[in-house]
Amino acid sequence: MNALLSLEGIEKSFPGVHALKQCRLELMPGEVHALIGENGAGKSTLMKIATGVYSKDAGRIVYKGEEIELPNTRAARDRGISMIHQELNLLPHLTIAQNIYLGREPKKIGFLVDDQEMNMRVSRQFEQMNLKLDPRMLVSELSVAKQQMVEIAKALSFQSEVLIMDEPTAALTETEIQDLFRIIAQLKQQGVGIIYISHRMEELQQISDRITVMRDGAYVDTVPGRNMDVDHIIRMMVGRELYETESLAPVSPDSETVLEVKGLTRGRELQDIHFSVKKGEILGFAGLMGAGRTEVARAIFGADPVDRGEIIIRGKKARIKHPHDAVRLGIGYLSEDRKRFGVLTDMDVASNIAIASYKRYRNLAGWMKEAHINRTAEHFVQSLSIKTPGVGQKVKFLSGGNQQKVVIGKWLTRDCDVLIFDEPTRGIDVGAKSEIYKLLETLAAAGKSIIMISSELPEILRMSHRIMVMCEGRITGELSAEEATQETIMKYATMRSRVM
Repeated sequence: MNALLSLEGIEKSFPGVHALKQCRLELMPGEVHALIGENGAGKSTLMKIATGVYSKDAGRIVYKGEEIELPNTRAARDRGISMIHQELNLLPHLTIAQNIYLGREPKKIGFLVDDQEMNMRVSRQFEQMNLKLDPRMLVSELSVAKQQMVEIAKALSFQSEVLIMDEPTAALTETEIQDLFRIIAQLKQQGVGIIYISHRMEELQQISDRITVMRDGAYVDTVPGRNMDVDHIIRMMVGRELYETESLAPVSPDSETVLEVKGLTRGRELQDIHFSVKKGEILGFAGLMGAGRTEVARAIFGADPVDRGEIIIRGKKARIKHPHDAVRLGIGYLSEDRKRFGVLTDMDVASNIAIASYKRYRNLAGWMKEAHINRTAEHFVQSLSIKTPGVGQKVKFLSGGNQQKVVIGKWLTRDCDVLIFDEPTRGIDVGAKSEIYKLLETLAAAGKSIIMISSELPEILRMSHRIMVMCEGRITGELSAEEATQETIMKYATMRSRVM
């Protein structure tokens, strides 16, 4: 059988960065081919070349046995090569059908859109995918998982034979992931080739036929997906031994209580939330999607108003009505959506690290002390092992893991006593995860109080001194590290509150 798509000897350079070096990948019809590597390994760059976003400097793209050039995304899409990005690109104010056929709507006489025909086409496609969705629904009414399915339907409406999926399960529940895998199995039967980018090893074991590993912009190896040796693949990805934590250093019962929350309530989102965090403690927050964990973090940080409740810092009641109040009181928040709320992607590394402490870097005339900012940024680039050509590099050109480290550097510059990490390793590879874990331990050992929200139970169990479990806006369980297991966490995470 001939390959559906082959990338051979691909080279790509940007100013100061040799991004891809002799990269290759082969995709067969009806194959799920996983592409993995640390953030910054070159996966996204290689896929952007395969979809016409970037032009290659050297190498060959062979599609169905023919060498082709892809000057733009339209050329790739016309050939049948489509990509579903981690950040979905749907317009929420339009219907499902309008999104799928945007810019190529079927017409009646003249310029009138034939909505009936458009809706019928989408309905037929949904029937083939076994999707129960009304094409007339607004995208804004859909869950993330349903939007993901719409993106797949949109790609297939172009008669795509190559489908590239970038971290498709990052925001999905376990049930939604299984629905996605069912669709993938159907596409395989139809001969569609799928390139699947993910950091979740258990998923790759379940669905991938082959796995290609990249490291530092170069091809490492391609191995079978079934019965994969996870440890071997991780070693190929990182090229080094990973940091493995032992049990966390215990927190003394006599340690100071830095943050205490009493009766925090906001409609039905948060109901009577009580907890405390000691100096040097990592307090994990577990629960299913929609349990209210992020809402707790945003309320403490002053990003969302509350109906009632108290926040007490070092024994004194705090008045937090705005994030400025929280920052002034020594609270830093690393949002789960770092691109919207964590970093300013069009600004450089130095500016992002200094932005929460900008007053410190102004002289008497009001001018910014650029040299001082750069020295501080260079210190954190080194101490946090941020991979960047320099502190003047724009953050949008950094990998997800390195963007996360820039956010951490921002709050360390501010010298916050309480750090709230919301999904700190979402979309981050195993190597960067290991570094983030080590950093969290170092911060706790230095006396920082840490609240860590995570949907990954192994991460919560590995990194928490204590665990608060939430369900439907309530805290349903508090577990010590010794008594916590995945089973006990899930028991409390599904302990639905009584209907009042």
